[in-house]
Amino acid sequence: MRPEILYPFFADTVSLPGVGGRIASLLEKILGRKLADIFWHLPVDIIDRRACPPLSEIKYDQIVTVKVTIDKHDAPPRGSRRPYRVWCHDDSGSLQLIFFHAKGDYILRQLPVGEERLISGKIEVFNEQLQMSHPDYMVSPDKQDDIPDVEPVYPLTAGISGKVMTKIVRGALEKLVPLPEWQDISLRSREGWPPWMAAVKAAHMPQSHGDLQMNSPARARLAYDEFLANQLALEIMRRHNQKKKGRSLKVRGALRAQLLKNLPYQLTNAQTRSISEIEKDLAAPYAMMRLLQGDVGSGKTVVALLAMLIAVENNAQAAMIAPTEILARQHYVSLLDMTAGMDINIAVLTGRDKGRARKKILDDLQSGEIDILVGTHALFQKDVIYHDLVFAVVDEQHRFGVEQRMALSAKGRGAMDMLAMTATPIPRTLTLTAYGDMDGSRLDEKPPGRKPVDTRIIPLGRLDDVVQGIKRALAGGNRAFWICPLVEESEVLDLAAAEQRHRHLEQIFGPRVGLVHGKMKSKEKDDVMTRFISGDIDILVATTVVEVGVNVPEATIMIIEHAERFGLSQLHQLRGRVGRGLAQSTCLLLYGNLSGTAAKARLEIMRETEDGFRIAEEDLRLRGAGELLGTRQSGMPDFKVATLEENGQLIGVARDDARLIMEKDPELKSERGQALRILLYLFERDEGVKYLTSG
Repeated sequence: MRPEILYPFFADTVSLPGVGGRIASLLEKILGRKLADIFWHLPVDIIDRRACPPLSEIKYDQIVTVKVTIDKHDAPPRGSRRPYRVWCHDDSGSLQLIFFHAKGDYILRQLPVGEERLISGKIEVFNEQLQMSHPDYMVSPDKQDDIPDVEPVYPLTAGISGKVMTKIVRGALEKLVPLPEWQDISLRSREGWPPWMAAVKAAHMPQSHGDLQMNSPARARLAYDEFLANQLALEIMRRHNQKKKGRSLKVRGALRAQLLKNLPYQLTNAQTRSISEIEKDLAAPYAMMRLLQGDVGSGKTVVALLAMLIAVENNAQAAMIAPTEILARQHYVSLLDMTAGMDINIAVLTGRDKGRARKKILDDLQSGEIDILVGTHALFQKDVIYHDLVFAVVDEQHRFGVEQRMALSAKGRGAMDMLAMTATPIPRTLTLTAYGDMDGSRLDEKPPGRKPVDTRIIPLGRLDDVVQGIKRALAGGNRAFWICPLVEESEVLDLAAAEQRHRHLEQIFGPRVGLVHGKMKSKEKDDVMTRFISGDIDILVATTVVEVGVNVPEATIMIIEHAERFGLSQLHQLRGRVGRGLAQSTCLLLYGNLSGTAAKARLEIMRETEDGFRIAEEDLRLRGAGELLGTRQSGMPDFKVATLEENGQLIGVARDDARLIMEKDPELKSERGQALRILLYLFERDEGVKYLTSG
């Protein structure tokens, strides 16, 4: 139940004076339907009306408030398109007020000849004459207080003017009531943050451009409130998950020894460290929820398999879930290859399996014949029944939110151990924010023998040279990816389309050029990919459908057309499709237009480094969190005030604070704990509250 003190904050916006159904619907488009949404709708700029210079000292394009005497009105003839002009002066000069489509009687009433008026607005110069078009304010000197010294400027939507939005916000702020303080007093004092209610009001009444910055005391306080609500909810769920009775899975070691003997290489220190962390979790009596981050080619699949073998040695089952059929089948082949000669039954189940073949897999799964099942998210459909599932590996986890993880972990007979993997290195601030309920392991080394990919930046004007270079490479037995940003030709965007490039390359190289894109059916895509993997196709033209996980060690060339259009992390993922064998690989970043500094910076970073974690941090800095992961798809929380780019340094502090709070007061029963419950509801982190065992 939401605390009663917050009821006014969650009232519908139609409860505000002057807000009817139409305005409320317009507000909903940009901020939401609750009063609290208005509190978080902060100004993006200010209009400073404090400048009151004599007319003779006014600079061009300046917002001023001036006291003038009205001299005369110059009304246009009826039907004329000429504007209505009003002449006025002060002791130092003259000013023309300009009105288009004006109602003459209204202007006469507002600006009587011979009287003084305070006029506020933007002054411009035309033919050496000062002019002000449609003043913002026109009042008599005794109503000076009607003109605000500084006016906030809010993000707007069509149908709501700046004045209307300011009035709506003022109405909402009148509903504010003091809330009990949930912040640590020593932290507030150290940072110079105001109390919550004062912070909200100050954020909506900025007096300078400095007050608009996210590190200003009021905004930083509100951002930290939001981060703390997020981290506290995640910490509550993490502890809730750890309390769930899991199965203690002991490492027996026989299957592990066999697998390590099968591998043609030794594990890296990072792989050994990650396996050790996973083993410790699996041996504990509660359910594991761990995120394994590994750069492209760092060997996540081996770590996942070693973990799944622990489940098998404990006479239980494991499942491995991939985002696409191509990846699921690729994982299946990879697991079979690594476990060759071992007494392990591995099966694959995707949407392609039908009829008797599917029934046989389902029967074997239910009877316990299958030890490890690989597939897509279809592995958790109702008719897929496991004999004893205790462990799940979820590949490319970044599309899953906290609630989905919790639901997935409940699919086993008891609380299920879960290892989430991502080949997209995630900046630390994003990891804490989106995966704060999980423990983390990192693979930050590549297997020995991997050579750096030679990355070059080349203008599209040299396309013919690139084609000649590919001819030489194919003659030497190499294969190439050619990535295009669009599927079909676009009249709007001057970008090469995958289909157009495929036709072009087919004319040069003949039928050994394949095409894969997202609009094709799964079976068509799989068939083309299989031909590329087997070597029937030398060049694979594709959209970013090949971004993650596709493994073709014989492919040594990656060409990315219009590379300036891609994000850094995406470029890094695409480059990671080559350099997977022992041969030297090359990545060519073809650009059409490098006029933007951000695009230039992205390509330079790609040339400088292959460190996915550094690339992810740079991508966050250049593009921001929402664009980096795609907020709606990633399970990323939707922050209302805070921004990871500007307030990210506060997340680690909030996480430490949340953990300390839960250690001291795990049920949030203390005075501060009760206030923190209000904070969770205020920022709609209700999922955290419901996992508390009381209240």
